[in-house]
Amino acid sequence: MTRRVMVTISATILALDQLTKQMVQASITLYDSIEVIPGWLNLVHVHNTGAAFGFLNSANLANKQLLMTGIAVVALAAILAYAWQVGPRETLTRVGLALILGGAAGNLIDRASVGYVVDFVDVYWRTHHFWAFNVADSSITVGAGLLILDMFVVTRADVSTAV
Repeated sequence: MTRRVMVTISATILALDQLTKQMVQASITLYDSIEVIPGWLNLVHVHNTGAAFGFLNSANLANKQLLMTGIAVVALAAILAYAWQVGPRETLTRVGLALILGGAAGNLIDRASVGYVVDFVDVYWRTHHFWAFNVADSSITVGAGLLILDMFVVTRADVSTAV
C-alpha cells in the first residue's frame, strides 16, 4: 500500500468526520436526541471537552483546551512519524494508522478551533448509555483494532517461520 493511499484514507475519514459533525450541529439542538433504533441507538448532539470515552470531560482544569490540544498534537505527530516508517508491504498496519490519523486530525481540528469535540452516536442498552462518539472516534478505534490484529498475525507468522 502506498503512502498516497494512506493519505487518501486519512483525508476521507477527516472529511466524513467534519461533514457529519456539521450536519449534527445544523440539525440537532445541543443536548437533544433523535431515536434511530428504539432501545439501542440515538443520534444526539453533545460537546466533549475531555478525551476519549468522556475521560476528563467533567474535570475543571485550568487551560484544559490547551492541554487537550497539546496532547493531541504530540500524539498525531508521533503517529505520523511512525506511519511514515512503516513499509509498503505492511498493509494492515498502514490502514490502521491511516484510520487513526484521519480520526485524530478530525478531533484535533475541533479541539483547537472550539475547545470541544462534537459527539453524536449514542449506543445504549436499556437505561445504560455508553459514551457518545463520532466518526473520528470510530475510526481511531477500528484503526487501533487493526494494529492489534496485525501484531497477532505478524507474531504468529514470525513464530511459524522461526521454528
